[in-house]
Amino acid sequence: MFITTKGRNALKVMIDLAQHEGEGFISLTDIAERQKESLKYLEASAKQLSASGLVVSARGKNGGYKLAKHAAEYSVAEILISGEGSLAPVSCLENGCENACTCQTLPLFKELDEVIMNFLNSKSLIDLIQ
Repeated sequence: MFITTKGRNALKVMIDLAQHEGEGFISLTDIAERQKESLKYLEASAKQLSASGLVVSARGKNGGYKLAKHAAEYSVAEILISGEGSLAPVSCLENGCENACTCQTLPLFKELDEVIMNFLNSKSLIDLIQ
């Protein structure tokens, strides 16, 4: 498993929104400045977070993004999956494999995937800002 810029930026956007929860819609420009990130990269992450239903967006002068639910209700896993698409340590866990029945490494990678997902699901967005 390798967390790319997409996953890290998804977390950065969500952390910033959680830190400013209750302030209404937050502009990506403000988030980019505070997080010292490229606005272009954050736009892609915010679009994916919105498509996943994790954030709500609004256009216009007072537009921007805000959390769709309270920060404590988000797991780190769901945020990373929104950005990455998958967190599987090997592709055969997602796509299957013609050798799955005889693969001696598959059980190891299934167990690793379970450990990773259990850990990431045990952490909420609120844990990252406290």
